[in-house]
Amino acid sequence: MSEALDPRLVAREADAVMPTYRRMPVELVRGEGAYLFDPAGRRYVDCIAGISMANVGHCHPEVVEAIQAQAATLINTSNLFYTEPGIALAEWLRDHTIGGKVFFCNSGAEAAEAALKLARRHGGEGRDEVVALRDGFHGRTFGALSLTGQPDKQEAFRPLVSTVRHVSRDDPAELDEAVSERTSAIFVEVIQGEIGVQPVAPEVLIRARELCERVGALLVVDEIQTGLSRTGPLLASSEAGIRPDVLMLAKSLGGGVPIGAVVAAPAIADTLRPGDHGSTFAASPLACAAGLAACRVLADPALQDDVRRLGAILLDGLQALVDQGIAVDSRGRGLMCAVDFAEPIAGDVVSGLLEVGFLANNTSAHTVRFLPPLVISEEDVRELTRVLPEVCGAL
Repeated sequence: MSEALDPRLVAREADAVMPTYRRMPVELVRGEGAYLFDPAGRRYVDCIAGISMANVGHCHPEVVEAIQAQAATLINTSNLFYTEPGIALAEWLRDHTIGGKVFFCNSGAEAAEAALKLARRHGGEGRDEVVALRDGFHGRTFGALSLTGQPDKQEAFRPLVSTVRHVSRDDPAELDEAVSERTSAIFVEVIQGEIGVQPVAPEVLIRARELCERVGALLVVDEIQTGLSRTGPLLASSEAGIRPDVLMLAKSLGGGVPIGAVVAAPAIADTLRPGDHGSTFAASPLACAAGLAACRVLADPALQDDVRRLGAILLDGLQALVDQGIAVDSRGRGLMCAVDFAEPIAGDVVSGLLEVGFLANNTSAHTVRFLPPLVISEEDVRELTRVLPEVCGAL
């Protein structure tokens, strides 16, 4: 346990907070760019970014300025009235993604719920089935959990939505068998982040697009973790060569402020009608002002070039672990990378990195994932690749 972690704080949490999270043994009190600080002032290089939430880094000055200005003017007033920040952010997303129109919510799970309802409304009677991919992750609310193809997360909460079918991320033939005239939507991620940065086979993504066109279903692409320049381009689906009918965004969309969005392509943009869906806190002026500032930062081509360049350096460092026999596999795209170990030591690697000032997380006992803020420096990326062999060698 970090010397800066007060055991009284741990005891207070145990008494007051439901035990749904496994905390790392450190308290964080301040953030700046790619760095986080504990109460003693120790600096950590953040290689988690709030699970791809802090793509712009912590307390980005443009995001902070937008939040401060909006907080002094109007924080929220529900969706009973017009407010300009939400319209401005919707216009930006429309113009920079797939066109159409936007529904705002507060999280990725809420985006999944909204996308499910949109697909059901679009499909109409008789189109009650949805296809998703095994090992995918779309959230923890009941609809989103039903889409999440990870039985260990589902088991305690069954029965879930019974009309969701899961297929392999690698086998187009299995997708063919699952899709029918009853299918309202196919949900995919381009890269499955929560299972350890596993890319979905390109032929599965392309086949999903083809099948949606054949049967009249919607292709819903979850870019909650991959979106907004995490892999290099603004959207990972653009490099995958598929165009979503429905796009899900959240995490980095708000620059640290909770917000999610569903973008519906022009042909289906008016599917949901007044009263079909809503949220009290969604599209608050505060969240949308922060989101617009974050999006403008993340769409910078120079930043995207840095993501590709720094991601290549990081991936080279992870591959070096494989070449040295320390690890068994590495993979990644942009600043979304992972490394696998033969033995269940991933948690120990994360603890070792914490001791030397780097924050990372393990998605399983064998896999460590790296999702640093996109503003991380080359010096910090190279230092990470330098200390990794030392940390692993000390285990």
